[in-house]
Amino acid sequence: MKVKGNEIPGTIQFLNNQVNKLSPSAKFTYTFIDETLDKLYTSENRMSQVFNWFAALAIFISCLGLFGLSAYSAKLRIKEIGVRKVLGASVGSVTFLLSKDFIVLVLIAIFISLPMAWWAMEKWLASFAYRVMIGWQEFTLAGLSTLLLAWITISLQSAQTALVNPVKNLRAY
Repeated sequence: MKVKGNEIPGTIQFLNNQVNKLSPSAKFTYTFIDETLDKLYTSENRMSQVFNWFAALAIFISCLGLFGLSAYSAKLRIKEIGVRKVLGASVGSVTFLLSKDFIVLVLIAIFISLPMAWWAMEKWLASFAYRVMIGWQEFTLAGLSTLLLAWITISLQSAQTALVNPVKNLRAY
């Protein structure tokens, strides 16, 4: 039933009286649509919170791995970086040299994961009575933010390696 907000208590009392007149042994129960919808989406909200925590943890672990991998790559190429710096390479060019391979791998991962993410989201959203359409903008934003986060993670280590005195690197190894 559709009831005005200020008439709810009176309407409930009227309906309770009518049910008692028609069937004294029947119990009168009622629910509001907002309470019902809230119960339906409680599990979705809980699942969303769990996914957010695990996504943050996965992003943190992947950034640590990417940072470690770029540090290892820079250590393997320390003499090359030293020679390039002695020959006049700038910090930006050395940073680009160290990070371009990783950025290409991140781009490949993005292009592989986007169709799978779109398919999973379509399947999940199909289970709702009223659903939103997911567009390319969301996936573009996710891909760009992933690329930016990877670039920042790699560039920190690359810039740190590029700023080291090249003579020290060439003498040490």
